[in-house]
Amino acid sequence: MKFYSTKNRSNLVSLREAVLKGMPEDNGLFMPRSVPELPGGFFDNISSMGFQEISLQIADAFFGEDMPAADLEQIVTEAVNFDAPLVQVHDNIYSLELYHGPTLAFKDFGARFMARMTAHFVKNSARELNILVATSGDTGSAVASGFYDVPGINVIILYPSGKISEIQEKQIATLDKNITALEIDGVFDDCQKLVKQAFLDTELCSQIELSSANSINVARLIPQSFYYFYACAQLQADSQADMVISVPSGNFGNLTAGLIARRMGLPVEQYIASTNINDVVPEYLGSGLFNPRPSKQTISNAMDVGNPSNFDRILDLYDSDYDKILQDVSGSAYTDDQTRQMISRLEEETGYILDPHGAVGYMGLRHYLTELRDTANGIFIETAHPAKFIDVVGPLVKNAPQIPERLGRFLDREKRSVKLKNDYEEFKSFLLDEKK
Repeated sequence: MKFYSTKNRSNLVSLREAVLKGMPEDNGLFMPRSVPELPGGFFDNISSMGFQEISLQIADAFFGEDMPAADLEQIVTEAVNFDAPLVQVHDNIYSLELYHGPTLAFKDFGARFMARMTAHFVKNSARELNILVATSGDTGSAVASGFYDVPGINVIILYPSGKISEIQEKQIATLDKNITALEIDGVFDDCQKLVKQAFLDTELCSQIELSSANSINVARLIPQSFYYFYACAQLQADSQADMVISVPSGNFGNLTAGLIARRMGLPVEQYIASTNINDVVPEYLGSGLFNPRPSKQTISNAMDVGNPSNFDRILDLYDSDYDKILQDVSGSAYTDDQTRQMISRLEEETGYILDPHGAVGYMGLRHYLTELRDTANGIFIETAHPAKFIDVVGPLVKNAPQIPERLGRFLDREKRSVKLKNDYEEFKSFLLDEKK
């Protein structure tokens, strides 16, 4: 399959080029030339299929013509080797728990898949590939874990100083070998801007080979559709009622993947874009006006994005038709106080403990079902283990979540980050100095 730029649909590249370049020279984003529609028989049998089997069929629809079947199967088998259970919280509301991977966050799925696909494409390359990634929290730890010690690949992770949780920072900034953590004096949007500037710098790109592991990379984006199909498989085994899915949203890669899944035939009646006070997309859904602005810090830090990159992909999917977008997507936004209250309330009512991002997703879902569609089966995405935000969640619940061993082992490690100003020339100099 070929991939085009959202800024120029005639600018077509191969899968290999889309993965290794990360983004086009015109500052657009790569999109598949077509979204394959799955055969009806796929959904007739989906409830009897396992997660890896479902994932392989989706991956094959996008990537099968571009790489050997055995290699693609190996990538899926190694990347999707942990569960994503659909847990009934109460009544017709379910949590899709995406935090059972190695870093206990949903980013593990895309990061692990991308790491293996990238390794496949660079295994015979003479030049090292340098992966740049901006993170507002969980992306960095998932990418660091997924790419750790992969031959021929260096990873540089930019994160906003003082604006992610301690555990998230330790997962990013305590590794060695091919992982470098840059602590940027700014917010996530500043980190993302530095990465984009690097890709557009022809002088820099002539000296070092760059790619991205943010959700701007198609090899990270498309695997995020796998678990939407798996949620459908688990729900169909229980009920045939309509599905409504609420997605806690920051850079909007997760929602974009869900919309791609819907385009492939996934029977989702409505997606809810649930955000914190960084609400530029819910605002757009209410007014038709997209007004990006500096992000504000919240307790759901992975969603602290004021200018979400993947919004361009959503516009591209719908040919910028506002009315068509509204048919499939609604939006709502919540404050930190509302988020804290919901974490306490749901644990008291059901015993289920939300992380701050899942709490935003739950509130968006509950509002939609109460106001518009109380007979549907509602799913909210629980993106991270609540123990990753123990400082926030612990005081709000009666039974604080235990920190899993694979998280706890990071806390005693020494931080190895490099502090940089929010300055492109300093960032560029660092990259060039590192490669001397």
